[in-house]
Amino acid sequence: MRVFMTNFAALAALLLSFVAITPAPAQPLPGPQQVQASLHSSRATVAPGETFTIVLREAINEGWHTYWRNPGDSGEATSLDWTLPAGWRAGDIQWPAPEAEPFTILVNYGYEGEVLFPVEITVPANARIGSTATLTADAYWLVCSDVCVPEEATLTLNVPIAAQGRDDPQWAARIARASANIPRRQDGVNATIGMGDPARLSVSLPNPSDIRNVRFFPFERGAVKAAEPQHVRVGASGVSFSLAPDLQALGEAPLAGVVAYESQVNGAWMRGGVEVLAQPGEPIDGTDERAAPMTDDYALADLEGGATSSTAPAAASLSFPALLAALGLAFLGGLILNIMPCVLPVLSVKALQFAGGVQSGEARRHGLLYFAGVMATFLALAVVLIALREAGAAVGWGFQLQAPWVTSLLALLFFVIGLNLLGVFEFGAGAQNVGAGLASRGGDVGAFFTGALAVVAATPCTAPFMAGAVGAALTQSAPTTLVIFAALGLGFALPLTLLHFVPGLQKVIPKPGMWMDRVKNVLAFPMFGAAVWLVWVLTQQAGSDGTIAVLTLFVAVTFLILSARWGRMWLAFGVLQLLITGAFVWKPLVGMETHEVVASEPWSASRVAELQGEGRAVFVDFTAAWCVTCKVNEVTAFTSRVSDAMTDTNTAYLVGDWTNRDAEIAAALAEYGRAGVPLYLYYPADGGAPQVLPQVLTESLLLQTIEGER
Repeated sequence: MRVFMTNFAALAALLLSFVAITPAPAQPLPGPQQVQASLHSSRATVAPGETFTIVLREAINEGWHTYWRNPGDSGEATSLDWTLPAGWRAGDIQWPAPEAEPFTILVNYGYEGEVLFPVEITVPANARIGSTATLTADAYWLVCSDVCVPEEATLTLNVPIAAQGRDDPQWAARIARASANIPRRQDGVNATIGMGDPARLSVSLPNPSDIRNVRFFPFERGAVKAAEPQHVRVGASGVSFSLAPDLQALGEAPLAGVVAYESQVNGAWMRGGVEVLAQPGEPIDGTDERAAPMTDDYALADLEGGATSSTAPAAASLSFPALLAALGLAFLGGLILNIMPCVLPVLSVKALQFAGGVQSGEARRHGLLYFAGVMATFLALAVVLIALREAGAAVGWGFQLQAPWVTSLLALLFFVIGLNLLGVFEFGAGAQNVGAGLASRGGDVGAFFTGALAVVAATPCTAPFMAGAVGAALTQSAPTTLVIFAALGLGFALPLTLLHFVPGLQKVIPKPGMWMDRVKNVLAFPMFGAAVWLVWVLTQQAGSDGTIAVLTLFVAVTFLILSARWGRMWLAFGVLQLLITGAFVWKPLVGMETHEVVASEPWSASRVAELQGEGRAVFVDFTAAWCVTCKVNEVTAFTSRVSDAMTDTNTAYLVGDWTNRDAEIAAALAEYGRAGVPLYLYYPADGGAPQVLPQVLTESLLLQTIEGER
């Protein structure tokens, strides 16, 4: 019973998270903070031109946790926004090895207690001796227990500048230990990732028999299902993991992350880890001999100790009074759902159509058809939920919005409805059964599909009283689930259905007139707002690639709609450009996030010189997120064959990212007579000046350059 109540509360909390329709940055809440944050320096004084380490210290209250760079199933990583004196530079946050933070059916990645995040600071060579520099950082973090609270603080650190730098007696040693414990690449540590579900990750490690409580944490969110057991095994050569793919298949591209574990340091068990970049390939021998040891207090001991499914335990059947209570909550929740912001735009369109058709004598038939559309869609959702639940999936209200392609389709649908309401186009007789026309046109078909669309639009929202009812439904037998969803649909459909049947209510509807065209135009903008919100949801699922993909489809669909007016030839051209657009952008919309095909590291002039000193060839890619040519080259030219060629020839791949202003990159571009990106440089292994490649690349050109074929 305790397990059921815990999972019931978790489901309710998850369902309530869908209440908000308008995305906005999380705002810190008033009251005492759960995290005390501060900045500390390893140096009491610094000298001009030196690089030293500071730390962001988070002292987290007991029972709470903050998040790693990849937060896992939910959460948000800590961030720092620096304000520095002229010439000073701050590096990225360095992340200690995370811990698993399980919460019922979720597993997040984060930290408890005290955590130190090192950051490298570079002092300009012209810093004035005797002065004091003030470093300011706006820190933001999300801290969670059974609830999550966004918190922030403006932190300052005063750094005296002297001719000779001097360590801080209190913090130098602590910061040195924190920096030394950051997971980094290590010589002799290799990793491979094989294809499959689960995929097998194997990692060679020194002294693998001396570690315990091992887990792999991927850098990329959505690469691996966080809440699945990894069935860690160990051998004489290292460890191996069974990884459940999340948004896409594993083993087709490199997989980066951290292998975190506990090892003994001076007789005490300490948390640490190693950064790995697993290349596609066969498992490493000697990494799969026996189960890796874990302790009883390890957070994932129960998950790894034999759990074969992430499905929550089934609850006992509801008693008759409890079932009546669930039905009552579902009915009330359905009623209130009508006024939730995600539903109002659709129902407003229906009310507008109804205003024009009340006097036609068809109101009752339209009311019944609207009712049928609502009930059919609610019951269809219930059937799909039941099927997914029986298949072992952890699902809830609004589950379909977890699929990027559904989110994209709904965003397009609301966008097209908005265009229709603005009068950009009208649906003809041949389009009465297509897409948004089903809901936005009048008549019997429009009445039924307005009910269906209203339910689909309602799924991101959770009304008061509804969460508990749906949470109970998802733990019950199929018939009970259907009955509870039917009660929810009845409450949702009742208000607008009554409007069609009760003459007294019909009197409140104004008679048709010019006002309807104006209101119709105004209602387009809530539709556009819903589309914008769905694009924001897609951004969380598929990143910036998904956002640009769906926005590109917005443009292509709009052109298709307009070109349909200009004749068959233009219509054919509009269809062709939509198909071509879809061929280029479909991958992120079905959850296939783009991986880094070619493993890279950040560019710097010193790193180029260092690699050339080692006798290695170096390929430098100056790029930016807003550079269209760069992105086309990444898709068409930087293929897996190019990646293999770089690996075979031991060519280093450095990326100079100019998305944000960077004076060093600007100077490098100017050195080669360029005012912008892309710029591609190839430094041969035998040294000498680099070869400047064309701005538009091909796979064959890259292979010829890297492999030395002329």
